[in-house]
Amino acid sequence: MADNNSQKAINHHENVEHHSFNLKFWQEVATEFKWKKEGDIVSQGNFSSGVVKWFLDGKLNITENCLDRHLETRGNKLAIVWEPNDPREKFVRLTYKELFHFVGRFANVLKKNGVSKGDRVCIYMPMIPEVVFAVLACARLGAVHVVIFSDFSAHAIAERIKDSSASLVITTDGLNRGAKQIPLKRIIDEALEDCDSVKKVIVIERLGWAVNMEDDRDVWFEDEVKKVNSNCDPEYINAEDYLFILYTSGATGKPAGIVHSCGGYMVQTGYTFKKVFNIRENDIFYCTADIGWITGHSLLIYGPLLNGATIVMYEGIPSYPDTSRICEIIDKHNVTIFYTSPTIIRTIKTTEIDDIVSYSMKSLRLLGIVGEPIDEETWHWFNIHIGKEKCPIIDTWLQTETGTILITPKPDKVVRPGYSGEAMPGIDLALLDAQGDEISRYDTEGFLYIKNPWPSAARGIWGDQERYHVTYFSKKNGYYFTGDGAIYDSDNRIKITGRVDDVINILGQRYSYLEIEKAINQQPHVVESAVVGYLHPIKGQGIYAFIVCQDIESSSVCVEDEIIEQVSLRIGKSVIPDKIQFVRELPKTASGKVLRPILSQIANGRFENLQDAAILLNPDIIMDIIKGAKKIL
Repeated sequence: MADNNSQKAINHHENVEHHSFNLKFWQEVATEFKWKKEGDIVSQGNFSSGVVKWFLDGKLNITENCLDRHLETRGNKLAIVWEPNDPREKFVRLTYKELFHFVGRFANVLKKNGVSKGDRVCIYMPMIPEVVFAVLACARLGAVHVVIFSDFSAHAIAERIKDSSASLVITTDGLNRGAKQIPLKRIIDEALEDCDSVKKVIVIERLGWAVNMEDDRDVWFEDEVKKVNSNCDPEYINAEDYLFILYTSGATGKPAGIVHSCGGYMVQTGYTFKKVFNIRENDIFYCTADIGWITGHSLLIYGPLLNGATIVMYEGIPSYPDTSRICEIIDKHNVTIFYTSPTIIRTIKTTEIDDIVSYSMKSLRLLGIVGEPIDEETWHWFNIHIGKEKCPIIDTWLQTETGTILITPKPDKVVRPGYSGEAMPGIDLALLDAQGDEISRYDTEGFLYIKNPWPSAARGIWGDQERYHVTYFSKKNGYYFTGDGAIYDSDNRIKITGRVDDVINILGQRYSYLEIEKAINQQPHVVESAVVGYLHPIKGQGIYAFIVCQDIESSSVCVEDEIIEQVSLRIGKSVIPDKIQFVRELPKTASGKVLRPILSQIANGRFENLQDAAILLNPDIIMDIIKGAKKIL
């Protein structure tokens, strides 16, 4: 017992030393940015309480660091290169000076329409330059931006607007997505039927469509911008004031509004982008993430602009007009750093190899991976056919909650396919077993935790701090729980093995099983459902739904179509189940709990030695489910 206590004391002492080093480290990094007033206290709080603050009493405006401070030396440097959905349409290039003026005008339009410090502004837009203007304009005024992915349904949008009490919405008449055009304003109108907090809607013209405009609520941006100039002084806010809310799915099924404050997020996001990508003055950085996700926030807008970098943003999808479009964009704009997801790599991989080799991609010097674990075959294809075996590949890990990248390969170590690398400076990772003890053995899978606070961490869940504490800090006192499984190799490189909670990762974004099941269960014939992930050749993870109907004979194509419609209407098309299997019953324990691990094994074609089968209340149902799955698979 004495030895055990001694070891705990040593661990505690090492943890305190690490934390002290981290405070000094981040204090020094913070001096690289422009502050109206530097913070007097570097950090306050701990993971036991779940409440941590950084750079207390500091005052700043993040857009000063993204725009104003670059004007003297980088005013004429390209800030944004925008590539439209249709390759026949002209691309757009904007310098830092032009971006500064566009943001100023947009901020004045928001101010004219009643936006002030602390207000929540919902942004539901396509990937066009104006979405960057809108995000930065909110930050310029000290307003809190709430970006919602443009694939989400009216129901999903309404949930987020009501939860955040947004007072203003920014949208467009519609958007281009490949060969399709989607009526965003019409979707917003439907969402706002049940949202009393919204007083104004600003509509930007993209498609030239005639749309419904509500009197005293809706205004055209093109009309409003004529009434303002570009002079807009930044609103200085406290370092702990909120910068944005970004919704993600939790295991409860209710979207969680992850809140990020301004000071700590700015310091770590700016530092991390510079260090991870070894950013150079002439780099052209192309990140394929949508701005509706954390990667789009941190690695497409804030991280690059804080460092005065040039970004490429693309309006469309990677398969339009064909799957070599990404390669064309790289060559067309001389991209030097290409940062993308395994899903997009697998999409490009479906292209005929002769089409791939027709693009030189000689401008590339660095490749990056984000969003989900990557398999070895896809990694090697990326290395050979996109990187031409001359570009280092950086496999990174971040979450909505972490704010920015926390794990990346070290430049002095050999990269191992599928392994992200090691913790960034200032980050203390821990791999714990089911009993909550740290794992010191290599090649042993465990649960990924973080020991000490970091500046860009989320500050909570909007309106529900108790849920935030329970979700992330109650599993192990004094530790942050990531919800991911992981494994270390003998060179201390870490591999993320996937989610270990009731959440599925689709196209780099998390959705809860309960949220999807709730949508499926809206179909009148459905009694209950259970969804699991399965290995998908393009997306990495697909959605497999097991559904019980009132009458299994009614499980027709019609019912299946209605289920698909319900999921599309309540969440969005990106989470429509890839495979639907109608079953008589779901496998359950005596207490009525659905045994999802068994369904997961079946969905992935593993029909032998089913996990937890011995505790089933209804073991006879398994052979029926397997028989049906074999037909589908």
